[in-house]
Amino acid sequence: MSSGLLDLLNSPMGKQLISGVAGQTGQPENKTADVLSMAMPLLLGAMKKNVSSPQGAEGLMSALSSKHDGSILDNLGGLFGGGVDENVMNDGAGILGHVFGNKQPQVENALSQKSGLDAGSVANILKIAAPIVMGFLGRQKSQSNVSDASGMNALLGSMLGGQPQQNQSLITTLLDADGDGSILDDVAGMVMGGGKKKSGLGGLLGGLFGK
Repeated sequence: MSSGLLDLLNSPMGKQLISGVAGQTGQPENKTADVLSMAMPLLLGAMKKNVSSPQGAEGLMSALSSKHDGSILDNLGGLFGGGVDENVMNDGAGILGHVFGNKQPQVENALSQKSGLDAGSVANILKIAAPIVMGFLGRQKSQSNVSDASGMNALLGSMLGGQPQQNQSLITTLLDADGDGSILDDVAGMVMGGGKKKSGLGGLLGGLFGK
């Protein structure tokens, strides 16, 4: 089964994203792609966990309705053209702090160990990836007319469908440290139940980024 994220990262927009982030952080494209392919599902998984509380859901919905409506995706060339704007990086840092909370250093260290890049470079890649992930989530939200927490939860679940095994274990380890198994159950259910070719990130990103 192909992983949706690999479909994205192999698409023209994905290649633009990888080369832009690599250029911005001064890291090799293959390592940047590795970090992005692990970081994006982690961000979505963390958002899914946050949406389980009413205030978490409300915060995410309002951010997606205002600032993160998907317009960032319309001009990735411009975003990376002269170096990523500091506002975008600061925005990314804010999203990461909000989504990962006190687990952010653990997330950065784990991605650093798995990718071989230092944690500082991983942190920079995450700061750029976060607003882009929010942007495509915002676009998907409006396309799917999602207006409440349960709809948001379902949307994030469908976007996380079909993650490769190593990403699932990473998501679970990092985000479900309290051991209640909730993310594990969600991800396992999505992967077991989602054998459809166009489900998950592949279908989402195919639709978003055009084939």
